[in-house]
Amino acid sequence: MELRLAEVFASIRAVHADTEEPLCAYVYDLQALYQHVIRLVSTLPQGCELFYAIKANSDLPLLQTLEPLIDGFEVSSGGELDWVREHFADVPVIFSGPGKLDQEINRAIEQNVDCLHIESLNELWRLAEIIKQTGKVAKILLRVNLAVDDLAKTSLMMGGKPTPFGFHVQQLKDCLEWLRAHPEIRLRGFHFHLLSHQLDARAHLQLLAAYQLQVREWCDEYALDIDHINVGGGIGINYRQPEQQFDWATFSAGLAALVNNGNLLGIPMRFELGRYITAACGYYVMQVIDIKQSYDKNFLIGRGGTHHFRTPYAQGHSHPLHLLPINAWPYAFPRPEISDAKVSIVGQLCTPKDLLAYDVPIDTVRCGDLMIFPYAGAYAWNISHHEFLRHPHPTQWYLPVE
Repeated sequence: MELRLAEVFASIRAVHADTEEPLCAYVYDLQALYQHVIRLVSTLPQGCELFYAIKANSDLPLLQTLEPLIDGFEVSSGGELDWVREHFADVPVIFSGPGKLDQEINRAIEQNVDCLHIESLNELWRLAEIIKQTGKVAKILLRVNLAVDDLAKTSLMMGGKPTPFGFHVQQLKDCLEWLRAHPEIRLRGFHFHLLSHQLDARAHLQLLAAYQLQVREWCDEYALDIDHINVGGGIGINYRQPEQQFDWATFSAGLAALVNNGNLLGIPMRFELGRYITAACGYYVMQVIDIKQSYDKNFLIGRGGTHHFRTPYAQGHSHPLHLLPINAWPYAFPRPEISDAKVSIVGQLCTPKDLLAYDVPIDTVRCGDLMIFPYAGAYAWNISHHEFLRHPHPTQWYLPVE
């Protein structure tokens, strides 16, 4: 996604000018989001569908921007399902995730989800009991924890090893035999999601090719008639080297060859991307409250912290940032500043884990300047522990689609 920093910075300066207290904020650039998704959709080959995994960020303005552009939404809880249906009555929805409650499965059936992704035999049996009382046909995918030879590891693995996600492949034969005796449950295909944070386009293509080959073998062995496979999301954001992002051009070109290779010709491939869609449209803003030296380390203390923006500590990286100078200084004493140094950036929490970036080289920064963290549009505000210490929530605003 092309970052529109000038527009974002201008909006931050304008809000700051009308703010009496030190600024803490989230800014979302919906125009950049719109342009990014238009590019993704226009370069996906025919036979591919794009769903958005709303767990990444379910803010309504983002969903309203995305809904006309994509094929539907993926939800992973009854609460997410209700949120989508409250605002989008007819958009296609798929329901995945482990540990579904009976009430959630029932609501998914009632609200006519496009597909339920089933994670275990127990979940499948409970689904059968639930739909006995509805007289409806349930449409499902089976999520399979597949072992893939030479699987390239990433920093977050959800399959290819013991995990709580999906069926073990050794259970598949028994599961398919059970389904043949229950025509009220229609198997539409398979769901795979073995990893997240994939930054290597060619490695991701190899993984999708392995999915295709395995599904082709299952279709032949078990005489299956399926209508799509869901290959999950998994494409990451490079927070450590933001200038080296996932090569979408290489990926989409390779994907075109993959969907036409004959393994699953005519069977759509469905993606449910989250982080890769919205991360780059969001920014977290902290104003520098204090500059401190402790032993041989320098610290910038900002208004906010990981209770608002947990992403850096959760992912174990030093988050990239931009410094935006602010000239106003309301005090009579000299303005604290530091130059030609490395700094670590922390927030207001009473824990050393409140760390957003560390050993960042800076030219000059002063108390009152603004620190702007890009790539904060996914798994950021919505995964953070907002009420710890009960600090105020950040200001939020959205730059509209032009």
